[in-house]
Amino acid sequence: MKNFRELKVWEKSHLFALDIYKMTTELPKEEQYGLTSQIRRAAVSIELNIAEGCGRGSDSDFKRFLYFSFGSACEVECCLLLMHDLNYLSLDNYTEIQNQLEEIKKMLSSFIEKLRRRS
Repeated sequence: MKNFRELKVWEKSHLFALDIYKMTTELPKEEQYGLTSQIRRAAVSIELNIAEGCGRGSDSDFKRFLYFSFGSACEVECCLLLMHDLNYLSLDNYTEIQNQLEEIKKMLSSFIEKLRRRS
C-alpha cells in the first residue's frame, strides 16, 4: 500500500480543493447551500477518492477510485463553467482554475492507464 501523501496527483488535488474553498468564499450568500456546497464537495471528493483508493488492497480497487476522482473532477468542471456563465467568476480566474483542473484530470488519466496496463 502506498501513502497517498506521496502521490503528486493527490498533492495537486489537495491544493486545488484549497483553492476552490478560497474562491467560493466570494460567491453570493444565496449560493451557500447550492453551488458553493456542490463544488466544494466535488473538489474534496477528488482528493478523498485518491486517498481511499490508495488504501485499498489491489490495483483494480485503486483504479476504480481513480475513476471516481475523475468523475468528481468532471463535476467540478461543470460547476466552474456555471460559475463563469453566471458571472461569479472572471475569465482570468476561470482560465487559471480550469488549467489546474485539466492538469489533475490528465494525471488521473495517466495513472488509470498505468494501472490498467499492469492488470
